[in-house]
Amino acid sequence: QVQLQESGPGLVKPSQTLSLTCTVSGASITASPYHWVWIRQPPGKGLEWMGAINYWGHAYTRSSLVSRASVSRDTAKNEFTLHLNSVTPEDSAVYYCARDTGNYAWDFWGQGTQVTVSS
Repeated sequence: QVQLQESGPGLVKPSQTLSLTCTVSGASITASPYHWVWIRQPPGKGLEWMGAINYWGHAYTRSSLVSRASVSRDTAKNEFTLHLNSVTPEDSAVYYCARDTGNYAWDFWGQGTQVTVSS
């Protein structure tokens, strides 16, 4: 069974960098054809796809976030990480990591982690 677990700070101050890590078990993040994605849901809003890294290490980001967000990975730890800099209160959301089958179909999800941006 594939399992994903998000970890990181629950509270971040404005202008700081948010880093969230997703630890994967039951599957390798280097296995084809999967992509590993970050998604968030601000309060009262829908899901927003943020970025991803694919099985061979190519990372890509939502165009509206490309100047602030990036995704990296540690294959030895089977983890991938979201970095979001210059955060504002509008970045407060529940952040999820998930596995993408390669067609924007997300078949396994983490439980989500609440991040609040506040001074």
